[in-house]
Amino acid sequence: GTFMAGTATRSIVQSVTVSTTPEEVFRALIQPSAIRQWWEADRAIVHAVAGGIWMAAWGDDEDHPDYICGYKLAECSPPQRLVMIDPVYHSKDGGLPFEAEMITRFEISSGDNGCTLRVEQSGFPDSKQADEFYQGCQQGWRTTLNNLSHYLSEGR
Repeated sequence: GTFMAGTATRSIVQSVTVSTTPEEVFRALIQPSAIRQWWEADRAIVHAVAGGIWMAAWGDDEDHPDYICGYKLAECSPPQRLVMIDPVYHSKDGGLPFEAEMITRFEISSGDNGCTLRVEQSGFPDSKQADEFYQGCQQGWRTTLNNLSHYLSEGR
């Protein structure tokens, strides 16, 4: 089906607090060598400017990866905010079972005990076709933020 403006959507909002600097957290979000570690991607390419790209792929076969995930960077404001739009998602099983205008926002704020990274992924259609992907993303972000926290606390 085609995405219709006005379609009900839902979001995922999760956060993690790490005892490091906003600069270190931001670097981990955009540095390909870091992304390969904490997101367990096999490949990553990032052009970290507004209008740039963020791409990652998983799978042993470079020519036919298991998963590809990519975004256009709508905003790249180190070390506070990274906004990703126009997602491209492909798996060996195909693309997404729905169309959507999704946005992923990373916000980093300083606190007394380091800093907090908040991720908001919005635009998931509130529909049966999107339920499984939405639930997978909820679990995926929990795992991903946990991995990022471990990566940052281990001093790279």
